[in-house]
Amino acid sequence: MKTHLTNATVINEGRRFLGGVVIEGDTIKTIYEGRPEFPFDGETIDVTGKWLLPGVIDDHVHFREPGATGKADIASESRAAVAGGVTSFMDMPNNNPPATTLERLEAKYARAAETSLANYSFYLGAGNDNLAEIKKINPQTICGVKVFMGSSTGNMLVDDGKALDAIFEQSPVLIAAHCEDELVIKNNLQNAIDRLGDDIPPACHALIRSEQACFRATGKAIDLAVKYNSRLHILHLSTAHEVRHFPQEERITAEICVHHLWFSDEDYEQSGNLIKCNPAIKTIDDREALRKAVFSGQIAVVGSDHAPHLLQEKQQPYLQAPSGIPMIQHTLPAMLELCRRNFFTPELTVARMCHAPARLFHIRKRGFIREGYYADLVVVDPDAAYTVGKENIYYKCGWSPFEEQQFHAKVTHTFVNGHLAYHNGRFNTSRQGQRLYFER
Repeated sequence: MKTHLTNATVINEGRRFLGGVVIEGDTIKTIYEGRPEFPFDGETIDVTGKWLLPGVIDDHVHFREPGATGKADIASESRAAVAGGVTSFMDMPNNNPPATTLERLEAKYARAAETSLANYSFYLGAGNDNLAEIKKINPQTICGVKVFMGSSTGNMLVDDGKALDAIFEQSPVLIAAHCEDELVIKNNLQNAIDRLGDDIPPACHALIRSEQACFRATGKAIDLAVKYNSRLHILHLSTAHEVRHFPQEERITAEICVHHLWFSDEDYEQSGNLIKCNPAIKTIDDREALRKAVFSGQIAVVGSDHAPHLLQEKQQPYLQAPSGIPMIQHTLPAMLELCRRNFFTPELTVARMCHAPARLFHIRKRGFIREGYYADLVVVDPDAAYTVGKENIYYKCGWSPFEEQQFHAKVTHTFVNGHLAYHNGRFNTSRQGQRLYFER
């Protein structure tokens, strides 16, 4: 089957031009500028006035399956993903049971093959005692190893020094690290309890999971990567201090998440635990430094850290409310809204959310609009303003920290491997996404 997207404003690889794309099967057959000079016998979709972008690749999500499917699952969150222009995702291992063996990891792949509307990959979780599993990874079929450096989620803290050294020395794939120092956090939390008892306001989250906690663990990860020449990717930088001291090492990269580019600690007063996440959303100065790092290219990847919880869980007091925010449906619209406010450009957004993840993870034939590449494509109407509300949220948890926020750019079509998976609020689940492969 052929599909012709015509009269598009194509935004790709730093360029913007009027043209179109011909999709044949699951790949991009033809890209042209101007008007087509060839006959066409397939379906034609006229996207006059709209932008055509590569599909977003999200390197950092928590889809909660297995173990917490009351909050989210691969089927529900992949639907939300394509509604937001995300065509590929990489899911974290802190499940129940945790994905710390290749057998458990392959069970997740099998489940995604049945239910995921988007393309998918899954990290193997690192522990103190699973080096043998890590060494057996096929680098062409698994995106990376997730290491919780100093702070645990789902009992996956790697706190044995010898185990950490061995992982950094011997992992055959990229190491993705969550960097927060558990001792600093525990001391800060105890100080808050001593001062405030159980009545800790959400705004204290930025002080409890502090700049020091982040920087200490980030520094440790970088030192290990330098020592062993490891391929390290640090997730969700959240402080100006980390940005200022981030090394210019080709093998050491980082991600910044959209919520750290959008919110600041001033938003806790209104949003409270709804924006409680780890690492914490911090000061306006931190947010400004993160925005500058994304703009300059010092930090190449923008992700979501999509981590849904039920609304009733988030409405509990601070000490009981879990950390994590549902984000994946709204990361691209939020970034394009920041473009409208002149912090970024659409070309730069495509570079950080599509090209950079494909390049840094060496993903095979995705992340760019190129002939012969998979037809993972997103059509965006830059002038279709809408307000985020319960009626247009596709997360299984049913809420978003962006509720009542107006976005001016709207995803209208999302193609996954040439399949029109989403179009103006409707999903076509007749085909599933594909497993990502890596050229390493």
